[in-house]
Amino acid sequence: MSGVGRIVRAGGRRRVQSVVMALTTLLAVSASVLAAGLLVASQAPFDTGFAKQQGAHLTAAFDAKLVTADAVAATAGASGATATAGPFRTVSLRPTTTGGGNRIPPGITLPPAALVGRADAAGPVDRLDLTEGRWATATGEIVWSAGRSPFQVGDRLTFQDAPGSPTLTVVGLARSVGGSGEAWTTPEQLAAMAGAADTGGYQMLYRFTDVATEAQMTAHRTAVAAAVPADALTGATSYLTVKHAAEREAATFVPFVVAFGVLGLCMSVLIIGVVVSGSVGAATRRIGILKAVGFTPAQVTRAYVGQALIPATVGTVLGVVLGNLAAVPVLQNESDAFDTAPMTIEPWVSVVVPLVALVAVAVTAFFPALRAGRLQTVAALSVGRTPVAGRGRTARRVLGRLPLPRPVSLGLANPFTSPSRSATIVAAVALGALGVTFGVGLATSLADIQEGLNRRNAGAVVAHAGMGPPKAGQLPPTPEEAAGNLAKMTAAVKAQPGTRRSYSTTEIELGVSGLTGAARVIVFDGDSSWASYEMISGKWFDGPGQIVVPTGFLTATGLRVGDTATLSDAGKSVRVRIVGESLDLSEDGRVVVTDKATLADLGTTFEPFGVELHIDLNDGVSAQSYVEQLNAVLEPLSAGAEVNVAEISSTVVAMDTLAATLTVMLVVVAGMGVLNTVVLDTRERVHDLGVFKALGMSPRQTVSMVLTSVAGTGLLAGAIGVPVGILLHHAVLPAMGRAAGTGLPTSYIEVYGPLMVVPLVLGGLAIAGCGALLPAGWAARIRTATALRTE
Repeated sequence: MSGVGRIVRAGGRRRVQSVVMALTTLLAVSASVLAAGLLVASQAPFDTGFAKQQGAHLTAAFDAKLVTADAVAATAGASGATATAGPFRTVSLRPTTTGGGNRIPPGITLPPAALVGRADAAGPVDRLDLTEGRWATATGEIVWSAGRSPFQVGDRLTFQDAPGSPTLTVVGLARSVGGSGEAWTTPEQLAAMAGAADTGGYQMLYRFTDVATEAQMTAHRTAVAAAVPADALTGATSYLTVKHAAEREAATFVPFVVAFGVLGLCMSVLIIGVVVSGSVGAATRRIGILKAVGFTPAQVTRAYVGQALIPATVGTVLGVVLGNLAAVPVLQNESDAFDTAPMTIEPWVSVVVPLVALVAVAVTAFFPALRAGRLQTVAALSVGRTPVAGRGRTARRVLGRLPLPRPVSLGLANPFTSPSRSATIVAAVALGALGVTFGVGLATSLADIQEGLNRRNAGAVVAHAGMGPPKAGQLPPTPEEAAGNLAKMTAAVKAQPGTRRSYSTTEIELGVSGLTGAARVIVFDGDSSWASYEMISGKWFDGPGQIVVPTGFLTATGLRVGDTATLSDAGKSVRVRIVGESLDLSEDGRVVVTDKATLADLGTTFEPFGVELHIDLNDGVSAQSYVEQLNAVLEPLSAGAEVNVAEISSTVVAMDTLAATLTVMLVVVAGMGVLNTVVLDTRERVHDLGVFKALGMSPRQTVSMVLTSVAGTGLLAGAIGVPVGILLHHAVLPAMGRAAGTGLPTSYIEVYGPLMVVPLVLGGLAIAGCGALLPAGWAARIRTATALRTE
């Protein structure tokens, strides 16, 4: 073996530095793989999932009364589709929960669900992704949509308005990238539930070549409609509509993923540079010995670059594995948010990132090794024995005069003996404190946003008019009977013990000046001042003629709070004033919220079906008991009540998981940087430690001195990183809001109060202290004689 090879192998005997370098590289590469992979995955998650699942460009629904299955199948040739699937039989039925582990209490009848009869999850178009359980293969089994499912595997559902009131068991959860159905069962089971051959409808799925524009999709829809009798095509969903909604969600991820990605990459480069240059610099005296026995500068440089690459390669390989493993739960949450197939880290990321890391190690090791190799032999041999004149002495003298214990003053003065090394600790900890500050602020803001969105559905209990099908042999109520039932339902809620207050809402569609097409109008009836939406600006309506709208409405119409708009219906119109901007992401902002009295001049008829009563309960009243008692009164009125469960957005969950994962990795990488730097510093000053121990310094005082040596730099780093993290949060959060098409209340951005900022600043001290804890313990345990003879 050559001399250079023996030097490279000898580096393995420096176990502490080798382990630190391997661990640091492992964490740095893991953070980089995760950050870069997530950034790439967030660029086009819908397109990626759509391609994997062969999503349908057009999902068409046909009326079984007007067209046969064969005629629907024939539309494949007429439309010019490149691939088709179907026709699948469909029917819309209401499920009622029964026993079997339902998270929703038994006996609750839910809104109608679109059921599809499908033999398997595969196929040339819209390959369903099973997230839990298995596919339905026998009678009495059903698979529910994972993205919309209130159920879990094992739940049992009864469809009372289907022939024979069959009870089906949920055997799996599946995801359709285009949302082609809410539930799937076998074709035979679906046919039995639909009953007559002309009941329900058919579904046909198409893929086309030219699908980039709405005009192209409209042409395809027209071709499909022309191939069947008039009015047989009852609806057709373009994938562009689904894509727009998914991409808007994806765009909200990009700002903070970019922020964390840049932080992670900067941290990785910094820490790798610190570790490698420190390990090579610490070997300067050994390099002098090698030169003394005949090694050339080039041989020394190659040897120490190779010595740095060995543990770095081990750490890099393990880091790629860890980064991909850490990405699994995060990408799963992101897939749930986008309702697509599970995403993975792109393979090229796992190749490029480690290569860049190893190049960074080699380059970082090359320059200090080259400088050491060019040193005169005598100068290199004297490094570590001859102290640098004046380095830190002034700081020691000044701090020594303060009324502090001697170990504390020595520790506080230590950073001044090696300013460049102390600067690396400050930089590493500052980046860690920045990441923690940004992550904590982001989590706090996301929790506020989730709570604000939940305010759109206020009340502990919600009662629904027209909830549940009529009993066997009972005819559906006429509109007059339904109106009477609604009045009785309202009176029953007010009379129910435990009711504190309530209001009702219903939805209609009206024309709005400045918008193409109708807008969804949510009409409030009753005192809703206790349940207003979260306001971004302006105020909640408090009288007729006032409306509240989301940011998307203002953007689409060019209006502002204080301007007037016109609502119209059947040739009549009413002028209204915009009094508030609300936090609402539904319907792309095409939503208007107002009081019922505002629409009195329109003469609009409000259907009694679908009215919701939002009920606030007195303190101490059990919502579940209240619902059970109220349902006994509402059941004869074709109405029902349920506990109002707060919404948990899968997008918010994905963001929280991602932010937490990246924050932890940044903190750990920062701590490893401190650990390596303190290890190098402690080893270089081991002779001084021996002198201190000989003079009577106890192990506890030694630990105190080492920890104090990073205390000042940790506090300084916290004082630097926290304000920058706050500024980053204030820049990224509004960008996420703009990507989602909404403004944000100021209180959601200004989340940093003194009670949060002070612990965050002290967090820099905590990161530095944790990183220095292991070398402090090693310094305390070293024996005096060993330290005195170690150089």
